[in-house]
Amino acid sequence: MATKWTSGDSSTVLCLDVNNEGVVASGAEKGALTVWNNQGAAIGHLNLGGDEDVTCVSFSRTSDSILYASHSETVSVLDIRALKEPTEYFHVNEDEINCLSVNETGSHLAAADDSGSIKVIDLASKKVSRSLRRHSNICSCVTFRPQRPQSLLSCGLDMQVMLWNLQKTRPVWTVNLQDIVQEEMEKMQQQASCQLFNPPLAHFTTVANCGNIFACGAEDGKIRLFRVMGTRFELEYGFRGHSLGVSQVHFLNSLSHPYWLISGGNDAKVMLWDVSEQIITDGKGPLKSAAKKPVGCTTKKGHGAARRDHSAKACKGNKSNHILPKLSIDHGEKVNWISAVDIKGCKNILVADQSCQISLYPLTEL
Repeated sequence: MATKWTSGDSSTVLCLDVNNEGVVASGAEKGALTVWNNQGAAIGHLNLGGDEDVTCVSFSRTSDSILYASHSETVSVLDIRALKEPTEYFHVNEDEINCLSVNETGSHLAAADDSGSIKVIDLASKKVSRSLRRHSNICSCVTFRPQRPQSLLSCGLDMQVMLWNLQKTRPVWTVNLQDIVQEEMEKMQQQASCQLFNPPLAHFTTVANCGNIFACGAEDGKIRLFRVMGTRFELEYGFRGHSLGVSQVHFLNSLSHPYWLISGGNDAKVMLWDVSEQIITDGKGPLKSAAKKPVGCTTKKGHGAARRDHSAKACKGNKSNHILPKLSIDHGEKVNWISAVDIKGCKNILVADQSCQISLYPLTEL
């Protein structure tokens, strides 16, 4: 049974983030922003003005009191110790911002928008240091990699997943999920069990604390695990977690369970997965399984050109089977955002849906 957090505001909650102290921030429709303690009490509320929805909130990784909130094309910088007017604004994106990410050194903020562009802001100079333009459709998510503050991942409704380095303005590696699906469909046809699914529009990515393993949730209901190796990444494993699009995936990144993953979907399901069995480790970090074949091919166009995977054979040799969730919750509402918070040493899943409340599910029995 879920515990409901209610602030008294009637706006639908769209996004969540949690700082290192367990303080939760939520953004909602019509500019509503709320800060909560980990007991579910609203300890601060602010309206960012107008009818602009707060589409993403992200705490600084170096200062627990600093919060970044996106609304329309603007990023507001807030101090939750005195939640009043923003201390400053960044208005550098060309279209509505969908996702924010701050690297772990607190030096850069990335903002992905509907134009497919990612603006990377140098937080010391308060200027755009990189404008990353390769997505041909909405860029739905951008994520800095742990332990690698110059590296980030992005995905979008063009079905592309991209790896970037802040030293370059082009992706160093790209995978098209449609190529992976095509390979999967060919195998299914060979097995006389063809079934049509939604296109794999890429909604969200999350990176494990090791920095080399990441997951991507897509519109076809699948969660795919990838491994980064230098300047490229390969598909490790794919499994169907939801009957409709997977809107959210997040690694819990706890010390005891570094590869536990939570997901939320348009099928109103929230699930917890242990994907450690799909990731071979030696105690020093993830290793490539010798039994698996390399994924995809690379092409070069000119000296120093970005390497990309355009092959329909992108997932050949990789497993794509069904694994069972450790926990499946019939939440009852389409999921907007999920996150996790520690309360008295216990992990809890936070869920924002189509309502004005936040739902909390304890993982006490796991």
